[in-house]
Amino acid sequence: MNKRNAKRQLMDMSNRSVIFYTGISVINTITRTNRIQLDVVTCEVEFRNLSESEIDNYLDKEKPYDCAGSFKSEKLGISLLKKIKGDDPTALIGLPLIKLCEMLRKAGVNVP
Repeated sequence: MNKRNAKRQLMDMSNRSVIFYTGISVINTITRTNRIQLDVVTCEVEFRNLSESEIDNYLDKEKPYDCAGSFKSEKLGISLLKKIKGDDPTALIGLPLIKLCEMLRKAGVNVP
């Protein structure tokens, strides 16, 4: 991803709601059952109405070219948003930790 493509992507998401999907799987090899758990965690992100200059300023400061959606909600990208809806906001950053802990407990792992 480069700045031009990231800018186009953010302009397309401006003033819109976008749903991000994060897949997760856990394979239980500890108890030798090899039981597989699969899930998808969704997170809906509502973007503010963004101006070109806001997008340019954000991209120049953050350079989020390696991120889905060309923004980082855990950094300056949060300023681009109206709201985030979902059961596990860590899914937007990467690994859905709430769902992972639930799956690990189901597999018999004590968390924490």
